[in-house]
Amino acid sequence: MSPLRLMALSVLPLLMLGGCSASFEDVRAQMDAIRQKPRGTVEPPPEFTPMPTFTYAAHQLRSPFAPPISAEQLLMSSGKKVEPDLSRPQEYLERFSLEALRFRGAMQRPGGPLFALIEDGDGGVQRVKVGSYLGKNHGQIVEVAPNLVSIIEIVPDGRDGWVERPRSLSLSE
Repeated sequence: MSPLRLMALSVLPLLMLGGCSASFEDVRAQMDAIRQKPRGTVEPPPEFTPMPTFTYAAHQLRSPFAPPISAEQLLMSSGKKVEPDLSRPQEYLERFSLEALRFRGAMQRPGGPLFALIEDGDGGVQRVKVGSYLGKNHGQIVEVAPNLVSIIEIVPDGRDGWVERPRSLSLSE
């Protein structure tokens, strides 16, 4: 090891220890100033008023976890088995939830079908017709009117089955 390096290594600890010999008078003065300040008081906790007692009287009503009777009757009366066609390719508007889609208008070529203009969740406008699919719940357009698009969605019924649910998009201003 070179003598210069040895001297630098021996002087460095001495310089570091020299910083420790500083006076603590400024720290003591600051602590005394803090001790001289008046002490605060702790406020008592707020007083809580007791809540009135409540008697639950809805035990004779239908459980919120059971499907409503009208839905059960709908399933029993329809007779046909409903399920989505999972093998067909998805259309562009099936990427968006129905709540994200907006019906912006309708257009028709002379002698042709009525098309609906649907604004997607990304701000683009898509042209759809009866039979097109949209929404995340296998929704299929069944009617296009100048101010309304009627859709039938196929949603789970909660018992490993499917049920059709009518929805609509109305013309938004």
